[in-house]
Amino acid sequence: MSSNQSQPTAKDCKECKEKNRELDCWNPDRMIETLMRNNDKVEQNWVEKGLPNLVDDILINYEKIGGMDHLEGRDLPSKKVVLEVLDDLLTILFPGYLGDSEITKANIKYHLGTKLTSVYTRLTGEVEKSLKYICRKISECPQDICQKRADVVVKELLERLPEIRSMLSGDIQAAYKGDPAAVSTDEVILSYPCVLAISTYRIAHELYLDGVPLIPRIMSEHMHSLTGIDIHPGAKIGKNFFIDHGTGVVIGETAEIGDNVKLYQGVTLGALSFPKDEKGNIIKGRKRHPTVGNNVVIYSGATLLGAETVIGDNVVIGGNVWITSPVASGTKITIAEPEQKYKMENHTTEKQKP
Repeated sequence: MSSNQSQPTAKDCKECKEKNRELDCWNPDRMIETLMRNNDKVEQNWVEKGLPNLVDDILINYEKIGGMDHLEGRDLPSKKVVLEVLDDLLTILFPGYLGDSEITKANIKYHLGTKLTSVYTRLTGEVEKSLKYICRKISECPQDICQKRADVVVKELLERLPEIRSMLSGDIQAAYKGDPAAVSTDEVILSYPCVLAISTYRIAHELYLDGVPLIPRIMSEHMHSLTGIDIHPGAKIGKNFFIDHGTGVVIGETAEIGDNVKLYQGVTLGALSFPKDEKGNIIKGRKRHPTVGNNVVIYSGATLLGAETVIGDNVVIGGNVWITSPVASGTKITIAEPEQKYKMENHTTEKQKP
């Protein structure tokens, strides 16, 4: 705090209350008072005497507030295991770049066999639990059907890894060629957040298409938290996809993106509205996000909303635009340059448009 700003007074602090709880104003002159506050309420042996009462209160809260616990642990995938499997899949896709194992041409076959076996075993178990979670909500499943389906789903995912790598190779090349700051593809793989986000999307998308609940979102939202890039696993994304910078990009579940598309930070492909049924509940399962054609560039901060927003091929969309209707192929959209005003000591000047 600068010297010319006034310090909060005791009166100010007394007025800072929320449900009878006094808020600290962090006035250095009051720190001792703050540290001494409520010392008379210290309870001896609270762990032995007071904590059991707290346990009972929280158990009552569990019964009163439903939908926030899953105490039996039945038919629910482990988030920890799913994310460990995701890390291993990314290591398989980018051997030598990701993971902590020393991989060489001499040991790659052993390494790959061991890793794939482990992934297959663990992911099959988690997919089975996810499928049982759905079966339990709908009806009783025929015996072993979820286990058999899990075997098929995971086997097909692993068999598609070469195809996924081919798609990712195009994405990495798009990043390298599309960013003048990129020194090498090594740099792109090791440091660009879009590589992790798009790689995770391409894995999760396969599971989403196979009807696996929960796990695709666990993967995509984990990567969202790491990179700031939010790609729903249900979106359809073509070849050679590049997200430059990436922070704040949102791609909705029913969005469709063609080949050779480049997005900058802060781009949203979102829903315009949510139709509701007669009871006021949102109707799910409908197309509600934009469709983007081939060879499209969308600059930072652009917002495209709604299923009716269909962007043609070879379109350039400028920064901060708001689009809710179709755009013809070959169109370039920009916002008219605003007039800038500079406030000085005694007068205001306007910078005119060129």
